Amino acid sequence: MHEIDLTDPAVLRDPFTAYQGSGRVVRLHVPGMPMWALTSHEDARAMLTDPRFAITSRSFAGIPGVPPEHDEYLRTMSELDGPNHLRLRRLAAPAFTARRARDFGPSIEPIVARLLSAPVTDLVADFARPLPMHVICELVGIPDADRPDWVAWGATVAAMDVEGLGRAIPGIIESAKSVLASRPEHGLLADLTTEDERLSATELVTLVWQIVLAGQTPANLIANAVAELWTRPDVLETLRAIPSLLPGAVDELIRWCGPQLLTVPRYATTDVDLFGTPVPAGEPVTVAIAAVNRDPAAFRDPNRFDVTRQAATHLGFGHGPHFCLGAAHARVQTEVALAGLLSRGLTLTSNPDEHRAPDPGTWRLTALPVTLDR
Repeated sequence: MHEIDLTDPAVLRDPFTAYQGSGRVVRLHVPGMPMWALTSHEDARAMLTDPRFAITSRSFAGIPGVPPEHDEYLRTMSELDGPNHLRLRRLAAPAFTARRARDFGPSIEPIVARLLSAPVTDLVADFARPLPMHVICELVGIPDADRPDWVAWGATVAAMDVEGLGRAIPGIIESAKSVLASRPEHGLLADLTTEDERLSATELVTLVWQIVLAGQTPANLIANAVAELWTRPDVLETLRAIPSLLPGAVDELIRWCGPQLLTVPRYATTDVDLFGTPVPAGEPVTVAIAAVNRDPAAFRDPNRFDVTRQAATHLGFGHGPHFCLGAAHARVQTEVALAGLLSRGLTLTSNPDEHRAPDPGTWRLTALPVTLDR
């Protein structure tokens, strides 16, 4: 049995290489929570649709400063299984289709232009991190006067600042409740609020909290994408010459340097033979996204970055019942952001690897110093 220590500096520096040749099932050593991990694309898809593996609550309840009365809003549908999850997802899904995301793209363009018109010296702090919350505000229908607070809350959530979360979570929830009470005529809450109240008020506010959490993915993806693309002048030239390649390039970037390294753990509900490895009931199993997205059985020449590759089968957004509800929006937001950056003169002013966070679950940058021609 191959074992990987996720606290090993070599693994933190290059998790993609760490999994190569490790076998179909590996044992991950994580402080306080050792778990099994799948490295095969085919095996991962099978496990993520197997009802013998269930998600348990990852609620943010109990964070210092969050009043107990807000607990009911903190367990999102991504933490639910079975009929309740299916009902919520079926009701919310029409607002998150690829067509809706594509139609929303023009609303993102002025946000990108506005952020890039201001001084940008750190792409993470000045652009990649604030952009998703500005987009979420537009998507949800947050009033203009409230948006600066939401941007600040989003930065706290993205940084996973525990002390700050105690202040941010109540603010997000109370503001979302206020917007819902005003019966908005535009935005996501307007779309999901109907006369028969298909989603309850609590479910709608909880959905907003889920959007805030998941909405931070583009922040890390955009920063990773810039760190990758702007060290490849030939690829930049290709994308500028053939803009139609950009949607496919985004999928290749998710496959190659997407922010999620591991899926949310599933727990075996019974003793399971996991492709030859016995897993006792109650033990956590994850998918090593860093491995499955470079599985040679799923991708030809997987260790080559290629923006012309058809990489949409990657598992960067998961698979099965818990496939990321906002995947289409994340793709479009990243595409619009990169298009805006490609139209300007941007230069990296330090090695991105110097700013890589030592995070075993997320491939992300804490900063990305740049110069940007406005």
